[in-house]
Amino acid sequence: MPELIPLSAGNAGAVENLLDDAFGTDRQRRTAYLLRQGTVYIPGLSFGLIDSRRLIGSIQCWPVRITDDDGEAAALILVGPVAVVPDRQRGGHGQILMNAMLDAAMMGGNPPLMMIGDAQYYGRFGFGADETGGWRLPGPVEAHRLLLRNPGGHILPICGALGPDIAD
Repeated sequence: MPELIPLSAGNAGAVENLLDDAFGTDRQRRTAYLLRQGTVYIPGLSFGLIDSRRLIGSIQCWPVRITDDDGEAAALILVGPVAVVPDRQRGGHGQILMNAMLDAAMMGGNPPLMMIGDAQYYGRFGFGADETGGWRLPGPVEAHRLLLRNPGGHILPICGALGPDIAD
């Protein structure tokens, strides 16, 4: 049975290797990387899965914000990447990582969570694209893949630009 650990307790090089294996070495060109550029992952919401001293999965969360056209900003948490090594995919490891992150987020006040992902998969965790149609990103994304989970009912702009949440 894999062991869930805080990602900060793991090896950063192992995380990078895992992400390369799961998503390819060109992954840093994706819009999600632009969205979190200049930020540091949130340790309390980021986890790794270790099996036989090998990192087989990870989840990272990042501070982002949405700014409406009047300049009003609201904080969000970007979920992802959620990665599992290819030879261990479809074994429930992504679900373990997502549930650990959601449990930690709930303990922290149920902040609004957003991600770029597959609605069919992430819908089981409460993510959907119904409220994100007017959101703009710093790069291309298919609108149906921009997902939000907001069980706390936080008020968020209907339209606005997403970007990194960097202290001014």
